[in-house]
Amino acid sequence: MAQEINLVDLDCYERDGAPHEALRWLRAHAPVFWHADGGAPGWPGFWAVTGHEDTGHVSRHPEIFSSSRRLAFFDEDPEDQVGLQRLMMLNMDPPQHTRQRDFVSRGFTPRIIGRLEKHIREICDGLIDDVALRDRADFVRDIAAPFPLHVIGELIGAPPADRMRLFDLSSRLIGFDNPGRQPEPGEAGKAAAEFYAYAGELVARHREQPGDDIVTRLLQPDDAGENLSTADFGLFILLLTVAGNETTRNAASGGMLAFFEHPDEWQRLRDDPGLIPTMAEEVVRWVSPVNLSRRTAVRDTELGGQRIAEGDKVVVFYSSANRDEDVFAAPSTFDIAREPNPHVGFGGDGPHSCLGRHLAALELRVLFEALIERTPGIALDGDVRRLRSSFLNGIKDMPVRLDSAPRT
Repeated sequence: MAQEINLVDLDCYERDGAPHEALRWLRAHAPVFWHADGGAPGWPGFWAVTGHEDTGHVSRHPEIFSSSRRLAFFDEDPEDQVGLQRLMMLNMDPPQHTRQRDFVSRGFTPRIIGRLEKHIREICDGLIDDVALRDRADFVRDIAAPFPLHVIGELIGAPPADRMRLFDLSSRLIGFDNPGRQPEPGEAGKAAAEFYAYAGELVARHREQPGDDIVTRLLQPDDAGENLSTADFGLFILLLTVAGNETTRNAASGGMLAFFEHPDEWQRLRDDPGLIPTMAEEVVRWVSPVNLSRRTAVRDTELGGQRIAEGDKVVVFYSSANRDEDVFAAPSTFDIAREPNPHVGFGGDGPHSCLGRHLAALELRVLFEALIERTPGIALDGDVRRLRSSFLNGIKDMPVRLDSAPRT
């Protein structure tokens, strides 16, 4: 079986979301597995880490497994691009990462997130209002995609008229390996430059008219009197818009597909809305919106009984860790009442754990609460098309039939 393992076949990800059968075999027989095929000519082989415990160990030890040395993305970028990407918090190691994270975490306090709930409900209701008069819609395009981007726009104080601009920029950045949304060469770089320019506009606007929002807070000096530079702020806005959009969007659409495939669980949620908090966590575990993340060993070490050499590429598979039989009872069962649920769908508990995980969970709770109230009979109405990506477990198209009720 080991000779048949292929974790770089994009056909599999496009078809199934993740190669779950192969990952299940690896967890049982080779939880730290040398995958000789790097996925493209000139790309190195890598250690595939599939178990929950080993994934947590890699995530918690950036002093051994670096996000900065060759970035946190699976692909191999040219060295000049690697240097540029290291400016993004996702691709930093402590202590630089710690400083940046401490700075921007001021915008994600419980008070700020809690204050957003009313606006999040209004955004969600507005999107359902937009499709309520139709019999059919595309769940991704009409609900799951615009929902988190409107929330991010609210979070950063972007005018409503700018939100489709953010959607377009995010799509151009992420669509690089997605047929049907393939940008022209250099398009991602152009989109990134437009993000930075837009961030500069936000900075100027909020310095002239400060408000009670994340941008105003991030522009204030920290306890040491230091300011976040305009360049760093631009990188943060780029990361927030792309990561905050794609992960929530993929969790929402993947969660809805899970309910279509498990109608008893949908009925269970309708009968007991009190399950919404545990449902949101189970959706993230089940979907694993981000399939994997890459690290590079900065010294010789050992993991799962295997000798890892300095410089080796190490890839943790969150989609596998979230179905580890040693941690989860019946991991291949979608159970919206699952407790406890120590999933790593938000990156685990290391320094790179998702800064916006509480916001994402709130969005999922609000969305599915609105759906069971407003569209309880929602049904799949055509073929589902997934992203052709090993990094993101996402859905491109999901036509649905609606039975929307008017807002009360």
